[in-house]
Amino acid sequence: MLKKTIAYTDYDGNERKEDFYFNLTKAELVELDMGTTGGLEKMIQKIIETKDQPRIMELFKKIILLAYGEKSADGRRFVKIDKDGHKLADDFAQTEAYSELFMELATNDNAASAFVNGIIPANLNAPAIAPVANV
Repeated sequence: MLKKTIAYTDYDGNERKEDFYFNLTKAELVELDMGTTGGLEKMIQKIIETKDQPRIMELFKKIILLAYGEKSADGRRFVKIDKDGHKLADDFAQTEAYSELFMELATNDNAASAFVNGIIPANLNAPAIAPVANV
């Protein structure tokens, strides 16, 4: 799990600095890989080889929003969907904090690699997502 402190200006002009949490489980990583034709690594290699900027942006957005959630107070759960079935990431995507994070990952390959390494389970090697920032 990654705890990311993001500084941003809200829509009322207030400077804010908040902690946000991101995590992908082993099951989510397998689903992401198996849900990609030819596998995630092959798709990322193709993006890198062709320098497909729109696909890179699409992938960053997908990863950020898939990983976003809130840690339960007891630490047993990482909540991504509320009791009404609403994705918490939908609310996050409407904030300037999301915009700040997206721009950081899209323009800084070290930040992108650190983010990916931080959101995957510690006992797994970083997937092939990290090199995308180098395009």
